[in-house]
Amino acid sequence: MEYVIGLVSNKVLISAIAAWFVAQGSKILIDIIKGTFTLKRLSGGGGMPSAHSATVIGLTTATAIVYGTGGFEFPMALFFAIIVMYDAVGVRLETGKEAKALNQLRRRDLEESKQPVMEQELEEKMGHTIPEILAGIVVGIVVAILICHIVP
Repeated sequence: MEYVIGLVSNKVLISAIAAWFVAQGSKILIDIIKGTFTLKRLSGGGGMPSAHSATVIGLTTATAIVYGTGGFEFPMALFFAIIVMYDAVGVRLETGKEAKALNQLRRRDLEESKQPVMEQELEEKMGHTIPEILAGIVVGIVVAILICHIVP
C-alpha cells in the first residue's frame, strides 16, 4: 500500500503526467476550434504544443523543485529532456517530411495507374517545430510549478 501512496503523491511523476495531459488536451481543443479534429489526434504525435516537451520539462522542473539541482536527479532529468526534445524536432520532424514526400509519390503513382511505392499512406505529423517545442516547455514549467505547490 505504501508503494501506491508513494506513486500517487510523487510530485515529479504527477507533474510529468499532468503536463502531458494538459499539452495533449490543448492540442485536441485547438483542433476542435480549427475544425480539424480527427480521432487520430487522441494518439497521434506532433502539433501545438509539444506533449513530448511538456512531459519531460514537467519532469525536469519538478525534479529541480523537489530535489534541487545539486544532486544527480536534476542532471539526469535535464539530459533526458534535451535528448527527447532534440529527437522530436530533429529526427521525428524530418521523418514526417519524408513521409509527406513519399505520400505524394504514392498519390501520383495511383493517379497514373502505376504500382504505388507503398500500399498505405505514412503518418506525416510526427515531429515538432521549434515553436511547438517552446510552447511545450512553457506548459511543462507552469504545470510542474503548480503541481509542486498544490500536491501536499
